[in-house]
Amino acid sequence: MKTRVAVIGIIVENPDSVDPLNKILHEYSQYIIGRMGIPYRQHHMDVISIVLDATDNTISSLAGKIGALNGISAKAAYSSAFTGEED
Repeated sequence: MKTRVAVIGIIVENPDSVDPLNKILHEYSQYIIGRMGIPYRQHHMDVISIVLDATDNTISSLAGKIGALNGISAKAAYSSAFTGEED
């Protein structure tokens, strides 16, 4: 399966959406390489980076589900090189 490394940048402006966000991330935990969260208390928001190795469809699906949450923005940046093997 062709996979690639990507990072999803997430900005959380609605604290009520944190639990649904964590549930979604748990669903995709098999693809997640690492996660870094930075609270930006001065502006009442959190900035999170998720690094994953997955198929394009999986990355897109995860970013879409996260971005659909109320008060959360998400964007994905993909590596150009594939990391997995073709079937």
